Amino acid sequence: MKRPASVGSLFLMCALLVAGFACSSGGAPSEQAVGGAAAGTTPSTDYNDLLALFDDWREFARPRWVDGVPDYSAAAMAEQHAELAVYQARLAAIDESGWPVAEQIDHHLVRAEMNGLDFDHRVRRPWADNPAFYVTIFSAQSDVPAHEGPVIDGWLDTWAYEYPLDEPNAVFMAGRIDSIPALLQQARANLTGDGDDLWRTAPPSFATQSADLQALAARIEQTSGDLDADVGAELEGAIERAIVATDEFRAWLGQEAPSKTGTSGVGRDNHTWYLQNVHLLPYTWEQEETILLRELARAHSSLRLEENRNRELAKLSRVDNAAEYDRVFNQAVDDMIAFLEEEEIFTMADYMDPALRARIGSFSPADGLRGFFSEVSYRDALTMRTHGVHWIDLALMEYEPHESPIRRVPPLSNIYDNRSEGLATAFEEMMMHAGLFDDRPRARELIWILLAQRAARGLGGLRQHANVYTLQEAAEFASEWTPRGFLPADGATIQGEEHFYLTQPGYGTSYIMGKLEIEKLMAERAIQLGDEFTIKIFFDEFLATGVIPVSLVRWQLTGNKDPILEVSR
Repeated sequence: MKRPASVGSLFLMCALLVAGFACSSGGAPSEQAVGGAAAGTTPSTDYNDLLALFDDWREFARPRWVDGVPDYSAAAMAEQHAELAVYQARLAAIDESGWPVAEQIDHHLVRAEMNGLDFDHRVRRPWADNPAFYVTIFSAQSDVPAHEGPVIDGWLDTWAYEYPLDEPNAVFMAGRIDSIPALLQQARANLTGDGDDLWRTAPPSFATQSADLQALAARIEQTSGDLDADVGAELEGAIERAIVATDEFRAWLGQEAPSKTGTSGVGRDNHTWYLQNVHLLPYTWEQEETILLRELARAHSSLRLEENRNRELAKLSRVDNAAEYDRVFNQAVDDMIAFLEEEEIFTMADYMDPALRARIGSFSPADGLRGFFSEVSYRDALTMRTHGVHWIDLALMEYEPHESPIRRVPPLSNIYDNRSEGLATAFEEMMMHAGLFDDRPRARELIWILLAQRAARGLGGLRQHANVYTLQEAAEFASEWTPRGFLPADGATIQGEEHFYLTQPGYGTSYIMGKLEIEKLMAERAIQLGDEFTIKIFFDEFLATGVIPVSLVRWQLTGNKDPILEVSR
């Protein structure tokens, strides 16, 4: 298999190794013999047996490929679900109780991944219920370790390639893109679900794929004119055929959607099971709702107090030209890096500044709203540099990979969400309290607005899964409770977010719940260490554990094992 030329990037490096839900831009998996995993269920206490099982498991978690496309047919999925029990038996045969805590944690990670695939077969069934699952083309990198939400095996990250394309990459890309028509034809048979919102909101995903394919064709034409004529023609033809197939599939979805009248959420009990057994969070649906309501009220009341404190100060204005944008956003990175270093937040490395600076973007003219996060950062660019700890996190994974092969790659089923999104959300308020915005009082208001938005949209997603809200009602709630009109209910930002949270239970709440878990862990660790505690010690050891659920980070840092880890066995 020829991998993209930019294989050095963290996301691609990890994603190529991630199977199943995170999928792969690599080649198709080999044919698996049914029952082939039965060997190896002999009892073991050897950590190396877990590593061997992990490799087998990641291969198994991917669907078989038939005639150049992943097979998500009902028969293939039923066969995979039946064979899952064999892998679970192999894991159960490995007794980790005498291992060091770090190795026991890896055992729990593998179990959580297997629980995630079981949940997908029993409840979520993205291949049958979620039309947007069949999107293949992704033109932008996520700020978390893998794609967010359930993603088709065989996705293509066009952002990860170097342009102009070399011939091997052009050949690989042509082959992958040329599989899209057959995949979408298979999808028409596979999609048997009746969820109104999942069907009604899927067409925009394919409008985006069509536009991304057209942009890719233009980019190749502009940059890759030196390709062999036959290779160039094949790639051009593959893109044209994929655009036609995508547009036809989008039209078909539009025709079918009015007949879908069922609910789309997984239900309260299933949501709770997923939180506890896959994402290893010690909460129920009801507890999450209570906590998010509390954070929403706290964000609003804190904002009003900040506004009163700043009532004599000039209001923030938006950046309004490209030169100012470049100056302000680059200065924000300078200020962020200097603050982290001077205040000894965590140990700094040379790759951190470039990781943040590469993500400042460019100026976008607009008469009205640009989108929620731009409305925040165009008023004060430093605010979103705090959330940009995501990019430092990813750079850390790339330049200082974890010693455990299991933690070196992103967990499946977005199991990392409460750690990754929780850290980025916590960092906003933590850095404010640490003094980052002491000389920018109006920016403190934006931090509370960010928290309010995350609590409001999280509640929307949570209530969608209880089938209390439709997606539109979730968007309207989030819009109403996000201050200053920054989040219109019909805008692409909240419509896209609430659709995503509907496809991935627990993700919408993970920003707040992960933040809470990290705050609790900091408090617990401070009590443990006493006078020896420092913020730098805490964050250094926190980051060193890898991007894994906070309950597992807590176990490694404090030695205290959360009872939820027994529930998930």
